[in-house]
Amino acid sequence: MDQGIIASLLQHPLASALVILDRTGRPLAANPVAREHGLPATVAAYGELLESLRLLAADGGLVPCQLPGGPRGRFDGWLRAVHDPDGHLLAFTLSVPEPVAAYAGSRWELALDHAGHGLWDWDLPRDAVTRSRRWDDVPREADEAAPAGEGSALLSQVHPDDQLAVRSALNAHLRGEGEVYTAQYRIRHPEGDWRWVLDRGRVVARTVDGQPLRMVGTHTDIQAQKEMEAQLLEQQLHLREAQRIASMGSWSWDPDGRQFWWSPELLALLGVSRAPGSRRHWLRLLAPASRTELQRAWRRLLRDGKPATLDLELPRGSEGVLYLRLWMQPLLRPDGRMQRLLGQVQNVTEQHQTDALIRWRTELLNRVSALGRIGGCEIEVGTRNMQWTEECYRIHGLRKEPISLDQALALYTQDSRDSFEAALARIADGGLPEQLDLCFYRHSGLRIWVQVLIELDHRDGLPTRFVVLFRDITREREANERIELLAHYDLLTGLPNRMLLREQTAEAIEEARDRNASLAMLFIDLDGFKTINDTFGHATGDTLLKAAAARLHQALRNADLFGRFSGDEFIVVLRDLADPEDAGHVARKLIASLAEPLQRGDITLKVGASVGIAMLDDTRSDFDSLLRAADAAMYAAKEAGRNTYQYYSQDALARIQRKLEIEHALLGAIEREEFSLAYQPLMHAAHDQPPAIEALLRWHRPGIGYCSPAEFIPIAEKCGEIVRIGDWVLTEACRQAAAWDRAGLKFERIAVNVSAVQLRDRGFAERVIEICHAHGWPPSRLELELTESALIRDTDVLRDCFDVLERHGVPLAVDDFGTGFSNLHYLNRFPVGRLKIDRSFVQGMLHDAGTAEVTQAIVHLGHALGMKVVAEGVETEQEEALLRRQGCDEIQGYLYSRPLTPRDLAQFLKLGGTATLPREVVALP
Repeated sequence: MDQGIIASLLQHPLASALVILDRTGRPLAANPVAREHGLPATVAAYGELLESLRLLAADGGLVPCQLPGGPRGRFDGWLRAVHDPDGHLLAFTLSVPEPVAAYAGSRWELALDHAGHGLWDWDLPRDAVTRSRRWDDVPREADEAAPAGEGSALLSQVHPDDQLAVRSALNAHLRGEGEVYTAQYRIRHPEGDWRWVLDRGRVVARTVDGQPLRMVGTHTDIQAQKEMEAQLLEQQLHLREAQRIASMGSWSWDPDGRQFWWSPELLALLGVSRAPGSRRHWLRLLAPASRTELQRAWRRLLRDGKPATLDLELPRGSEGVLYLRLWMQPLLRPDGRMQRLLGQVQNVTEQHQTDALIRWRTELLNRVSALGRIGGCEIEVGTRNMQWTEECYRIHGLRKEPISLDQALALYTQDSRDSFEAALARIADGGLPEQLDLCFYRHSGLRIWVQVLIELDHRDGLPTRFVVLFRDITREREANERIELLAHYDLLTGLPNRMLLREQTAEAIEEARDRNASLAMLFIDLDGFKTINDTFGHATGDTLLKAAAARLHQALRNADLFGRFSGDEFIVVLRDLADPEDAGHVARKLIASLAEPLQRGDITLKVGASVGIAMLDDTRSDFDSLLRAADAAMYAAKEAGRNTYQYYSQDALARIQRKLEIEHALLGAIEREEFSLAYQPLMHAAHDQPPAIEALLRWHRPGIGYCSPAEFIPIAEKCGEIVRIGDWVLTEACRQAAAWDRAGLKFERIAVNVSAVQLRDRGFAERVIEICHAHGWPPSRLELELTESALIRDTDVLRDCFDVLERHGVPLAVDDFGTGFSNLHYLNRFPVGRLKIDRSFVQGMLHDAGTAEVTQAIVHLGHALGMKVVAEGVETEQEEALLRRQGCDEIQGYLYSRPLTPRDLAQFLKLGGTATLPREVVALP
């Protein structure tokens, strides 16, 4: 055991004698009371007598122990085992409560003379207890009586958590199951706290038929012993925890047996299962340089007997090098020979890496300071003495010679000087660090702007000082001044921005009304820009925006207003139109101007434009109303197929209102239980495996009917409700799949469509796994179907999501393959296992040889990448036959079944997954 812990325990002032024994029963240490009565010598002499008692104590609890000696001819004590938190035996404690010089007085008097000890006498028929004393030294009878046999009087002061165990032990003795009743429990002290006691007693009188009448016993205060044991275990735990936190482990070496002992912490630290048998084995683990250094230190230690500390390197193969710090401390015998060598090993790899990083950052900081022209100075708070760096002299245009703070401030403008002095005063009074922009003039008259960071530095042994950093921001300030001049223009395209465009449009509207002229606003949104920007980066996106803006501008008259509204949106205001139809002619010209692709290196970029047109009239008489109308018309153009234009109409407004209505209805649709799932089987082409199942979302609005997923899913994605809806779909699909599986229905997997918005939601993958586990459904049998657009944006969130899904075996499939932005690089970048051929290819392959070649190419591509290929939308046997010849793995469509309710799909699976059910089963396809 740790000698420091033992010494700490024995320093407690105890009236009882206490001896600590090692695991073999040899006395390790004793407190003064024990030494006064010669108890350690008695324990050593009667070690064999204690052997059986130690075995009993090792199993737990207190064991009574009697040893010869003492004024009364014997010591009556208690033997207890001490274990570590893992249950390993550490030591034994032998306590003898307050040994006395001679036996004096009655048993009651003796008990009263022993602090912490007392006697009790229990009259069972009356359930009354008489104690030798209360905790306040007043003998008394139990205050309360209880029904016979309950023992309430004896247990009235016992801690509620201990009463069950005490009552059990008491009842067992009363039933005659043991000669002596023994229990440890906490008892309420008059001061209000709980104290541990050891309670022992036996029945001394019984009736003729053996029923107990009277029971007497003693209680011994073991609070101090409990606290010492707890402290012993706590200190041992703290020592181990401290070593674990500090990445440290202990070791020792026996010179006589030439054997090493390593602590479990050291074994874990070095990643080995047991200590080396010899020093040479340990040396072979080290790097050659460390091996030589350790051998030299070892020889010096054996020769001089002095402690040593050194740093070592331990190669760990592919894991790199483990940097260790080794301490060696010899324990010497009185004759100077080494009795034992103690040591500690600490893993300082992180510190080594941190030191290397600090050195690198320091070097980098010095370089950055030179390259970035950042100067610094220190100002003592009390004396205002100042020291400048070379860069600080250069910034101020001064020669390197001593300069005072007042001399330096004389260069600054009065406002800057006052601001700097005020900041020093605030910081000296305990304020936070401050950053200021200050202005001064060099002797040459050149105006310089500096950004100044001021903070207070306290260091032991050094005077308090201000640390001030100066950065020359003259060019930045001049640039900001230029930017202020361009505040009304878009920096990328040079076009008027929204603010200036609003002002110009207001003037144009006022002029048109004065002249009774026509005016139209065109809202232009570039089709396909976002995909290009996400795929090729913002630099390519910026280039495309500038080129598109230039082409659009060339198609306009000088009198027309043209500006960038935001992102990929532009606004055109046409003045002096002869006819409202002229706005449509201009819109066609604008769309045509973007028809020719743009070349950027080896990349061909092409965008279109959706244009909304709103005419000035009595209902749309200002910028905002025209903007709302043109925006609504632009969305109508997008819905009409993109790359076209639409005039504002009530229909466009109705469509926007329809979207708002659906968005509002989506909120709370889950709680109103308006969603349901339909299920469509996916059949294996070879018919040699059970089918798979795809879960399809359906929304039935009470009083309105079914709403198409093609209509409400994009709206749910835009408003963010798709995340909650998607979680509901996953939960319901896993629940239903698990129910089918428990019913013995055979199917391979269940597939669920997942939105790109869900994938970008942090924690999505973790929720998928939690949902599977909550319903007992294996993640490997839940397939997530993704669109190509969901995979285009390669982000850290997406990678983390796929990493989690891949670790848990969740398969992925690409839905509607070939219809989106096809960048095949993502097929290798992400763990995709299936490709689903879009129904548009399937429906056209019998009539168009080119389409058939596309489906064949998709099959070959999927198989070449180790993926399965699924065809969806198969309705005829001819389509099925062609897909089988092309090597398609799975087939889905009305040929086998429409989407089914859970009950109908269960019937489908019971029939072996081969029956074709009526198409009228589900209202929506």
